[in-house]
Amino acid sequence: MSEKWTELIDLLNEKRFVELKERLNESNEVDIADFFSELPLDQATKLFRMLKKDKATDVFACLDVDKQQHIISAATDKELVDLISDLFVDDIVDMMEELPATVVRRILETATSETRKTINQYLNYPENSAGSIMTAELMNLKHSFTVREAFARIREKCSEKEDVYTCFVTDENRVLQGVVTVKQMLMARDDDLIGDIMTENFVSAVTTDDREHVVELIKKYGLLSLPVVDKESRLVGIITVDDAVDILTQEATEDITLMAAVSPSEKPYLKSGVVFLARNRIVWLLVLMLSSTLTGIILSNYEAAFAAVPLLVTFIPMLTDTGGNAGSQSSALIIRGLALGEIKMSDFFAVVWKEARVSLLVGVALSTVNYFRILIMYPDKAPVAFVVALSLLATVIIAKVIGGILPLFAKLIRTDPAIMAAPLITTIVDALSLVIYFGIASSLLKI
Repeated sequence: MSEKWTELIDLLNEKRFVELKERLNESNEVDIADFFSELPLDQATKLFRMLKKDKATDVFACLDVDKQQHIISAATDKELVDLISDLFVDDIVDMMEELPATVVRRILETATSETRKTINQYLNYPENSAGSIMTAELMNLKHSFTVREAFARIREKCSEKEDVYTCFVTDENRVLQGVVTVKQMLMARDDDLIGDIMTENFVSAVTTDDREHVVELIKKYGLLSLPVVDKESRLVGIITVDDAVDILTQEATEDITLMAAVSPSEKPYLKSGVVFLARNRIVWLLVLMLSSTLTGIILSNYEAAFAAVPLLVTFIPMLTDTGGNAGSQSSALIIRGLALGEIKMSDFFAVVWKEARVSLLVGVALSTVNYFRILIMYPDKAPVAFVVALSLLATVIIAKVIGGILPLFAKLIRTDPAIMAAPLITTIVDALSLVIYFGIASSLLKI
């Protein structure tokens, strides 16, 4: 147990529940959720009931799925209705995607018909689309409102909305007409019409847009919230900047795991079972292991070269490792560029040309160093030194070009570019570097 919770634990152990309740309700909801995460499920559930209604809702949204499930299972129907009614719909949907079917059924049974309809609508949107991550708790105004009327509506509805700093102007059919911020209204006169001060040149997303595109829009335009419309331009929800941060975290986690040849998972490492972790890793390891047999086949075809010049074998690890590292460098930079929107598919030839020039400079430097290194170690093996240097130059050039191309190819076939990272690049480059190496050796050394 962390030292920061020592005082709360002491209050709990001494059964000073009145003081404990006061301290909990004075604390930040994220800190309370962290505290609960270190407690047994039963204990966390009991303490959760000490929280005020508004505080409990905020804390619940921050808890991990296991504790959410336990609290829902232990809650009465009335407690569950109060909890669900105060949660934002996007938080409910995120939670339901992780919970068992029996718990989801109970949530839907206790939710109001309007909430249930909205939840079902969200669940029907494609996975990872703007519609699946948006929230319907937005502040919408009419263009005919005065600033005074708009502020009256904000005061009346603000407790029900996730974001009131940016308001969205719609007509009677909920078609989005413009956007107005609280700052704009504060700077206007009370009798000014919303339609006169709203911004009509706004940025929006469509419900079917990919969530990565949504994050790019929020980042590019520095938005606190992004409106989401359907195909008829009707406003159906918003995506807030905190949702964008969550998406970035999830995408980064997914990319890191794919780049390490591990199947993505949102479960924390320490809360994942051994079998689960093994299953996530073994598939990629099997694929890479079986693909590596190609390297063995190539080596078996050059047994005569080994017998004629045994020294050639000692340089194989250096060639394959350097080639793999060179390719991984390029793929990492291209994957980053694709993720940040700095590189587009239209940049394909620009990427190839740039990587070819970079690889030529890097290859010349590495091969020159290796040529003289081998001459110093083996003064009478100048031909071998030249073969190794030439092979290294060709390997680096090919590795870097392949490392730049493969992520773009993955993007073209609508696959995550992170798949084309170090493990896969290394496997491909290993095979190619051996073919190049022994091809050059056979030609120049006449073996």
